[in-house]
Amino acid sequence: MVKLLAGRKGSGKTKSMIQLANDRVENSDGSVVFINKNHRLMYDLKYKIRVVCMEEYEEITNSDEYIGFIYGIISSDHDIEAIFIDSILKHADVSIEDLTEFLERLNDIGEKYEIEFIVSISASANEIGDVATQYEMLN
Repeated sequence: MVKLLAGRKGSGKTKSMIQLANDRVENSDGSVVFINKNHRLMYDLKYKIRVVCMEEYEEITNSDEYIGFIYGIISSDHDIEAIFIDSILKHADVSIEDLTEFLERLNDIGEKYEIEFIVSISASANEIGDVATQYEMLN
């Protein structure tokens, strides 16, 4: 299952994601993963959350490699309940044009492994088009 947080830069998406992740880990029997561009948020997240900083994996350059990376995270921990991906359009050259296919693939992974993906997108609902109607919007 995929849920989205969409909005322009500075609209509070990251702050909302941090709060959602911190709440989730307190009420979870499994693992929570938070994927971010850099280390900036590491100390805002509770210590039980596994933080993955994508700047350490700069070799991941496209959505296929990013999906493979997600599979790697899942294969290392079979107890993952939720994966938060902050500002996906800043990761691995994922663009608005790639978003529909990328989110479909995440949704398939989520259904197969019973993992919830919460993804923030630095764009308005109008800019992402039909994607905004296909998934639950958290804002």
